[in-house]
Amino acid sequence: MWDNPRQLNMLAGFLVGLTVLAFSLTVLQLGLRSPLWPVRDVTVQGKLDHTSGAEIEEVLRGRVAGNFFSVDVAEVRNALERLPWVRRAAVRRVWPDRLEASLEEHVVLARWGERALVNTFGERFAGSSEAKLPRFSGPPRSEGEVTRRYARFGEIVAPLGTRVEEIILTPRLAWQLKLDNGVRLALGRDADAAETRLERFVRTAARGMARYDYVDLRYPNGFALRMPDGKG
Repeated sequence: MWDNPRQLNMLAGFLVGLTVLAFSLTVLQLGLRSPLWPVRDVTVQGKLDHTSGAEIEEVLRGRVAGNFFSVDVAEVRNALERLPWVRRAAVRRVWPDRLEASLEEHVVLARWGERALVNTFGERFAGSSEAKLPRFSGPPRSEGEVTRRYARFGEIVAPLGTRVEEIILTPRLAWQLKLDNGVRLALGRDADAAETRLERFVRTAARGMARYDYVDLRYPNGFALRMPDGKG
């Protein structure tokens, strides 16, 4: 090999590359540990109606550590996304000393059970709100389906001049509604069939809704009504 110029050149090139790599790694490590290039500022972008600056400062305290190169951007993003009203966060470095965070808040659609909320994507989150909202409930991981059906059921009952105030998907996967005029409806299982039964009810019983407070639509060819005084 020592008398082969081609192999010697290849070996020399390899050693030079190895030396450059080792030097680069050393410089990188020094840069990551250096007190130079500190992160001096975190700017936040996005329309924030429910998340305060104080909450953001609190959740970031101690997490914007190291310098511009070593700060853990993923950890900063995860910390921001743990805030109750933050649906999504994106964080990037901006040279020479700044982090830029873009936040997207949940847009609330309804209450879920007693303690949670649901956004317009059908995602459950742990925020709180004093607004008057419809109420959803259902088995675990049914938030998306309940949200989709809420929109469809709302379209169907709109000709009655009323809105869906509450939607329930029971553990047996049966659908129940409460309208904002106080009428409760039992739609049965199978959401598509429930929509069909509700459409039939709206077509045939739009008049006289004030005379009853409960409608059982689980019959194949009709429905049963209950009057407020229990008669019917």
